[in-house]
Formats: sequence, C-alpha cells, structure tokens
Amino acid sequence: MFDPYRLAGPLLRRMDPETAHRMGLKALKCGLAGRDRSPADPRLAVSLWGRSFANPVGLAAGFDKNAEAADALLGLGFGFVEVGGVTPRPQPGNPRPRVFRLPEDGAVINRMGFNNDGLDVVRARLAARDRSGPGLLGVNLGKNKDTEDAASDYEKGAAAFAPLADFLVINVSSPNTPGLRALQGRGPLVEIIQRTHAALHKTGARTPLLLKIAPDLTAEDEEDIAAVALSEHAAGRLDGLVVSNTTITRPDTLKGTSRRETGGLSGRPVYALSTALLGRMAKRTGGSLPLIGVGGIASAADAYAKIRAGATLVQLYTALIYGGPSLVQEIKSGLLTLLERDGFASIADAVGADHR
Repeated sequence: MFDPYRLAGPLLRRMDPETAHRMGLKALKCGLAGRDRSPADPRLAVSLWGRSFANPVGLAAGFDKNAEAADALLGLGFGFVEVGGVTPRPQPGNPRPRVFRLPEDGAVINRMGFNNDGLDVVRARLAARDRSGPGLLGVNLGKNKDTEDAASDYEKGAAAFAPLADFLVINVSSPNTPGLRALQGRGPLVEIIQRTHAALHKTGARTPLLLKIAPDLTAEDEEDIAAVALSEHAAGRLDGLVVSNTTITRPDTLKGTSRRETGGLSGRPVYALSTALLGRMAKRTGGSLPLIGVGGIASAADAYAKIRAGATLVQLYTALIYGGPSLVQEIKSGLLTLLERDGFASIADAVGADHR
C-alpha cells in the first residue's frame, strides 16, 4: 500500500504535535492517507463477543477523540478502532502545550485532559456512518473534570453509544483528570461498572463493556481489580479488560528533552511495564476474561509478545507517529511469520501461550 507518510512524516514531526495531529486527521478525512487493499488472512481472524475481527490489531483511544475519521482509519487495515475518550459535556482539556514528543525514546508524554467535542456531537457522527464497512468500532467513555458523581457520566456515555458501537470501554485510568485513577478502587469500581451496565442494558443493545486500567498499580490494586473484574464478568456486567493506559512513572533511561513534563508517558518505554501487567492480569483472571493488550507496541514482535502473554486483541498509537500507517500492514505480516515459526494455525492458538 502506498504510504504518503513516508514523505509527509518528517515535515509533520517538525510541527507542534497537536498541529501535526490535526493535519493528519484532515488528511485521513480527505482520503489522502492511503488504504490497505490486501486480502484478509483467515489465520489472523479473531472471534470475540459474538463479533468477527478480521485481525487483532487495533488503534487505541486518543488518536480520534471525536470520531472524525474512524472509517478512514479502519481503511488503513486495522481490525478495529477505538474512538474517544468522550465525556458527556464538551471540554477543552488542559492548557497547551500538553503533548510532547520524545523521539529518542520512541515515546510521547501527554496531559490532554479528555479534550473532546462532547457526547452529542460524537454520537451524531457515529449515527451518520455506514456500519457495513470493514472493521469494528469501540468508544472510550470518560468523565467530565467537574462531575462529582462519576458513575453518572459513564451511564450517560453507555446510554448514548451502546446502539452505535461494537464495544464500550470505561476509562478510569487516565492520569490527566484529577482523581480519576482513584476510581480504580474496589468500591467505586463496582458501582461504576454496575451502573454503567444497567444504563447499557436499558438500551436493549448487547454491547460488550470493558474496563481500561493503569500500568502502574500496586499488587493490592491488581488483586482488587482482578477480583472485581471476575465477579462482574460472572454477573454478566463486564466483558474484558484493556491493559493498559499511559504511565506516570519515568524510567531513568529516558533521553528526550521533554522527559520531565507531567502527564502520561506512552510508547516504547511503557512496553515492558504494560506487558508484565498484562501477563499478571491474565494469571490473576485465569485466562477467563478477554484482554486487550496496549502499550508500546511498535513491531510484530511486540504485538505477538502481548498475545502470548494473554491478549486476544492488541492496540497501538504512539508508534504510528514515528512509523506511519504502513506499520499496521508490517505488524500483520510479521504476525503471520511468527505464527508459522511457532507452529500455530491461527492467532487464537497463540493467546496466552506463555502461560501454558
């Protein structure tokens, strides 16, 4: 597939990150980013939640916050795209500058703060799209910064998007909304999941509901989340975990001049942290709960390691900034090579292989 990013990428990376991102979205909406027309390989197909994913490689939330280019992104060859995070009311997010590239580290630090157009605008965009096209779409649900009853915001998001999405994700793990990560505690988490599911159920849609967690949890936090997830999964209220969000930690190995900026760190430095957590959550849940592995994926080997650690699906984002859209096809092609090397007939056979 022709990749215009090979030419445009160096120019975009000389711009302010948010300006470059906005231009990238415009190019996608205008059809200038190319399209993956290669046939889907059945060995990469994933069946999950009664849905068929052409491949396990997805785009993480944060890239297309307002669902402006979801179908164009799916056209790049992703098996699924997650838009958002979306809050009930529009909000501008944190003051600029709030996105910082660390090219030496293959990383980005952001403190965006759930900036988005709000539920009504995003819902209208999704309602207008043709869902018969390739790929599946998820919606990441957030809360407004000044909402005291957090569960009410997730209820509103579920009610709005359940009929329009292939899955929903409760995001209580972004480090850029004050107090949000505290909602990962056992009590608040149970209330949010139960109330969000109840709102979803009222719509009549059978939309899978997932929970996105942070990578820098304590062992006690991990145990609590696993216990809640298993309990809520058994009750039919939770369908999976997304592991993981960005990290607030800063490895000593960081070289980028922006390494001391506050916010969530994503990209290569979070890979080992998020993959280790993924493996632990797979063990803590006994492989009974579907997991989406995200954090630092920049190659087929990275994606495959998360799959072997227990991920049924994987997501990337930061690596696209440095590698461009052709990275999606490279990862899919590389996954086939790795499956053949290890003697697996399909991607499903490799899920959790490291624990068997």
